[in-house]
Amino acid sequence: MGVLSVLDWAVVGLYFLLILGIAWWVIKQKTDTPSDFFLASRHLGWFIVGTSIFASNIGSEHLVGLSGSGATDGVAMAHYELHAWCLLVLGWVMIPFYIRSKVFTMPEFLERRFSPLARTLLSTVSLIAYVLTKIAVGIFAGGVVLSVLMPELQFMGLDSFWLGSILVILFTGIYTALGGLRAVAYTEAVQALVLIFGSFFVLVFGLKALGGWGPLFEITGPEMWNLWKPLVPEGMNATWAPIHTDTDMAWYFNNQYPWLGMLFAAPIVGLWYWTTDQYIVQRALGAPNEMQARRGTIFAAFLKLFPVFIFIIPGIIAYALAESGQIAAMQEHMIGPDGEVIRENAQAAFPMMVAHVLPVGVRGLVVASLLAALMSSLAGVFHASSTLFTMDLYHKLKPKATDLELVWMGRVAVVFMIVIGLFWIPVIQGSRGLYDYLQGIQAYLAPPIFVVFFMGVFNSRLNKEGCLSALFVGIFLGLFRLAVDTPAMLIDGFSYTEGSFLWIVNNTFFQYYSLFIFIVCILVMVGVSYATPHPDRARITGLTYGTVTESHRKLSRASWTWTDVFTSTLLMTIIIAIYIILRGG
Repeated sequence: MGVLSVLDWAVVGLYFLLILGIAWWVIKQKTDTPSDFFLASRHLGWFIVGTSIFASNIGSEHLVGLSGSGATDGVAMAHYELHAWCLLVLGWVMIPFYIRSKVFTMPEFLERRFSPLARTLLSTVSLIAYVLTKIAVGIFAGGVVLSVLMPELQFMGLDSFWLGSILVILFTGIYTALGGLRAVAYTEAVQALVLIFGSFFVLVFGLKALGGWGPLFEITGPEMWNLWKPLVPEGMNATWAPIHTDTDMAWYFNNQYPWLGMLFAAPIVGLWYWTTDQYIVQRALGAPNEMQARRGTIFAAFLKLFPVFIFIIPGIIAYALAESGQIAAMQEHMIGPDGEVIRENAQAAFPMMVAHVLPVGVRGLVVASLLAALMSSLAGVFHASSTLFTMDLYHKLKPKATDLELVWMGRVAVVFMIVIGLFWIPVIQGSRGLYDYLQGIQAYLAPPIFVVFFMGVFNSRLNKEGCLSALFVGIFLGLFRLAVDTPAMLIDGFSYTEGSFLWIVNNTFFQYYSLFIFIVCILVMVGVSYATPHPDRARITGLTYGTVTESHRKLSRASWTWTDVFTSTLLMTIIIAIYIILRGG
């Protein structure tokens, strides 16, 4: 299984040559100024902004997680993909303030709105979180995909997991370090197209192997197509308590979520990620003006709907092929003796579809798309980390550093991230529980960041004292939860005394704890701000809705047309239509 033909390898080779050619063309351009290296001289058009945002978001973990959840629980995880509306919030609500302020990073915006300490704190926390989550998750999921599709790769005792991860990390890191955001954005634009078209072939050939939509609906039943099930489960008890399973990665890959958490906690994480995270917003900051940035986010929002059709539905098809026995190898791997799907094995649904359903040649294109997903995610985190370290930390320590020195420090930072990525491989390869545990970090660290950004923009009365208090309290609560979870997650047989304080903290559903942090941060920020002096209005002019001048409003109004309004409305209509159609019957 999974042995690629000569033609498949040729297609993969052509893909790498294409990426190498684009990267080389970009690298030959001048990248000797911070503006060019970190923001592509703010010359990225809306198409590049949109495709780059999409490619940065879609990583190998989507191929593993979304397709696996499709095979086990149908369309339930589509809720997260339908958070595409968050990109409209970025484009219409936050972009005017970001573009107007001409910042390089999100923490820099926080400094202008509140204080330098807020910038340093957010930069440090973001860097640590990127190392622990985005790099770790990308390598782990990429290893799962590569080990299924190319198990024959062996060299000097290294298996496909090691070889694939090392080669992709090095290749991606080199063009990121040399070409900066321009290289990252342009290669991501190509990778996004390869990913969409390649994954679309999995859907087409999967349906062909099964016999079409009719057999698919007949085998899977209406519950697999019920998007409302995790929001409105049967029985009042299930509406408040998450359904526990014995699967190590159940909470990430499956739909075992209470409706309250899905309704309130998930959008908090979504809005933090799509509107305030350097990893995503940096692409919009590279646009020349508000219009190009907004249109890029609208385009990215449309692209964000594709994973429902190119990842989740192929996962459902994989289940149908296994359940019906039409592909014996998939049935043996995914269906247990009791006739139920094996949730852990369902993680390999997408790569197994590639290995068993696709014809020669097409399989190579899809493998190239999988590599595109892994490379685009790693390139994004490498460059975002480089920008945060150089502009928010190094430049603060050496304010007189030359442009050339800042660019070279950015490249050194990328190399450092490459080294960290390589050292992460054995840790990630040896611990599936660690991968599960790391997913919770964003749920615990997102609320305070979301609160200070959004409340800071909407309420001019909030000051630096309130911001710092909310950040410190929120980050402390998040780190406390992670510290409590660590022994229970990583030490076999460890458990807290039932009913004790630490047991309650450890067993509180992660979305509920995230909501708790969110509410506490709002109360702290408002309470401290109103108990301390007003911020200097002149200092925050243009950074909040209450301080926007008439000239700012005219410039912002001139940046959009009714075409932008129509496309945004169309996107929301499509999302609502999907919710109506996918109602399980």
